[in-house]
Amino acid sequence: MIRVAIVDDHPALSAGLTAVLRAEPGFAPVGSAATGEELWPLLERTRPDVVLLDYHLPGTDGLQLCRRITHARVVVYSAYADALLALGARAAGAAAIAGKSAPAHELFDLLRRVARGERVLPPVTPEVLMEANRRIDPVDGPLLSLLLDETTPEDVCEALRIEPRELRWRTERLLSRLKVDVPAAAR
Repeated sequence: MIRVAIVDDHPALSAGLTAVLRAEPGFAPVGSAATGEELWPLLERTRPDVVLLDYHLPGTDGLQLCRRITHARVVVYSAYADALLALGARAAGAAAIAGKSAPAHELFDLLRRVARGERVLPPVTPEVLMEANRRIDPVDGPLLSLLLDETTPEDVCEALRIEPRELRWRTERLLSRLKVDVPAAAR
């Protein structure tokens, strides 16, 4: 049984996802949260295998939250799942990115693959990487490369000769500069 936590600030979408997952064999929706503050107690209480995490949440974005989730695989879920958001999701440690308009069977397949340990993210094109490098501080270019290569935090600290606290701060800064402006209609 794949235990899925849903994080979305739209109650109807969250309820719909819960119902659809409950009806599909092999899935157990374990709870939902509407904000970043509600996420942490949910994760502690339910211990999901996969977190279906909306990118655009009140007061924060899914990439910042994704980076901090360590005991579950994360699927960033957005109505605006473009290539730059996919790059940010990869840098934040997400296992996958999914569009909210994807058919249910595609979402189920994606969640199963993620639960098996796969990363389901599109490749980073040179154009997207160039755009990302234009947005970030030049000193963070090596950090972005290490994050995209899935280097462990310990190895990133060693390679960049920085302390874990500085790594957290620089990663948050990098992710905030990779933030994608989502049109209001797509939220």
